[in-house]
Amino acid sequence: MDYNSIRKQFLDYFESRGHKIVPSASLIPNDPTLLFTVAGMVPWKGILQGTEAAFAPRVADVQKCIRAGGKHNDLDEVGFDGRHHTFFEMLGNWSFGDYFKAGAIEMSWEMLTRVLGLDPDKIRVTTHISDDESTELWRKIAGKEAIRLGDKDNWWSAGDTGPCGPCTEMFYDFGDDIADEDNRWVEIWNDVFMQYDRDANGNLTPLPKQNVDTGGGLERWAAMLQGKRDNFDTDLFQNLIHATEDIVGVKKTTENFSSFKVIADHLRAVGFSIADGVIPSNTDRGYVIRRILRRAMRHGQILGHKGSLLSRLYPALITEMGAAYPELAREQSRVVEIIQNEENSFADMLQNGMKLLENELPKINNNVLPGDVAFKLFDTYGFPLDLTQMILRDRNIAVDVAGFEKSMAEQKERSRANTKGTRTLWESQGQLPATDDTSKYAPTRDMQSTVLAILRDGEFVTTAGAGDDVEIALDKTVFYGTQGGQVGDAGELMRDATAVMTVSEAARVDNIVIHKGRLNADISIGDVVTPVINDAMREQTTRAHTATHLLQAALQQVLNEDVAQRGSKVSPDSVRFDFSFGRAMTADEKQAVEDLVNKWIAANMPVDHAEMSLDAAHARGAMALFGEKYGDRVKVITAGDVSCELCGGTHVHHTGEIIKAKVNKEKSISSGIRRITMSVGTLAE
Repeated sequence: MDYNSIRKQFLDYFESRGHKIVPSASLIPNDPTLLFTVAGMVPWKGILQGTEAAFAPRVADVQKCIRAGGKHNDLDEVGFDGRHHTFFEMLGNWSFGDYFKAGAIEMSWEMLTRVLGLDPDKIRVTTHISDDESTELWRKIAGKEAIRLGDKDNWWSAGDTGPCGPCTEMFYDFGDDIADEDNRWVEIWNDVFMQYDRDANGNLTPLPKQNVDTGGGLERWAAMLQGKRDNFDTDLFQNLIHATEDIVGVKKTTENFSSFKVIADHLRAVGFSIADGVIPSNTDRGYVIRRILRRAMRHGQILGHKGSLLSRLYPALITEMGAAYPELAREQSRVVEIIQNEENSFADMLQNGMKLLENELPKINNNVLPGDVAFKLFDTYGFPLDLTQMILRDRNIAVDVAGFEKSMAEQKERSRANTKGTRTLWESQGQLPATDDTSKYAPTRDMQSTVLAILRDGEFVTTAGAGDDVEIALDKTVFYGTQGGQVGDAGELMRDATAVMTVSEAARVDNIVIHKGRLNADISIGDVVTPVINDAMREQTTRAHTATHLLQAALQQVLNEDVAQRGSKVSPDSVRFDFSFGRAMTADEKQAVEDLVNKWIAANMPVDHAEMSLDAAHARGAMALFGEKYGDRVKVITAGDVSCELCGGTHVHHTGEIIKAKVNKEKSISSGIRRITMSVGTLAE
């Protein structure tokens, strides 16, 4: 029974049992804590936890999944055994407050033994030690004595608190000649019973609405039904491997089978993720896909192949899986173009990086490449650490991983330390003034602030005079210090209606705003001044920042949903926005983005500024910069129904205040990263 037949039989059976059949959700989850959809339950998380209403009482699907980043990471095992994959398909049936244990167990058993025709004697089941009901149901329905296990094996929970419950697992016997029990008895299905709500003290209370969450790996089912012990020996993978043989000009052997496995597996992960909108890049899920793509290319080189590989294999992926997933063919031209760009970039990077590596190898001691060299390969040529290790493994050379991580940490510290020297200067003094939370103050000309610290020529002083260039910290201020891509305010510090200091830039060290500029009169610690911002500058910067949010929303609508910010500079004279995308925008696309932003400006949509908990912001669907650290309380900026982002910057209150936006230029700044510059307000007219 091939993959297409298994999918069809599974869905047909559950449709006959009253389930609504739904297509796979995207690999890009609506969950900021996950890089990818890592399990079949991810799209249903809100329903299963009771935060969303169920649209049907019974559902069945075949869900695309990727486990290759963060804590859900099987990448290193792929290719070296027969059961690990970066991309896999999860068969699932779901009950949202409808049937429970009896229905789930009955349908699982009927599907396996009557529909698929498996030998009941080759199936073993387990239940949780506390779950007498499921144990008895297995006796009644299947005549099976379940093996009862503890929390580590047969208990599911969403976290330390919240919905949880026992599960029952089904294992299939792959052959009594396999000595290793873990390889002989392979899990093929898991029924999770969300039965309780657990409080902070560990107490369990029965849920008023109980759900069933099931999952079975399609690749394992195919191996089981086709009599194979290695998933890569099943029809789908064998066809992809044959297509690879045709391109690389080498036949699969026992010695090179691992490389063929890696290429076939990684083709699916790369092809499906880019079709769903992931763009290879240097951060987040884009980095994971770039790493997978380059790993596949490296294994192509091990087979002796040079040039494009996955882009040439993509049509074979459509042949094998396009009927089940029509998005593969629909997005073919875009996916192939992005993969080709990545392959060309990797070829150049590999050529240049290998020159450095070959020059360094004669200098090494004890067959260990120094960590700083490995880091230079990463930082300058884009070599992930595992790629360097893979290249050197064939030469029996190790990498000083601790040294690599030390160099990485030092670079991050250098990046954090560079705020035009401000952070370095203040922190080098070993003290920071205890100022108030400056982010909460709105512009006013009535604030009375006290001078807490003065920095002149890199040293703290108690008094400075007219003409001195200084940096000053106040106990509170209306100035916005440079942060989150938005440039800081300019203005004046007033005393007795006289400008004692012209502030050219407001910088930031942690939560402290530092006023940088030149004194017009003497000033001392303890003096009381009035901070006054340049209103015209602030107004234009505020327009620009809200326009940046609209720009991101327009890019996602015109290009694809996974377009994500990769850096920005919001200033009074222009907007610079860096974003992940794998090719140049067309003239029509740039015009469509500009038109959409101006449409939203003309609509004069309300812009809501709200402060809330981080959990509440996630529940609202606020977009965050992945990997960015946020506090317990965050500011959420919502523009009409088109944009909702976590952002601490300054913003207009109605989009009409922006006046107008004009896209000026769009260009590449690195592989997979584009840059748009845009004018707003009166500068766009």
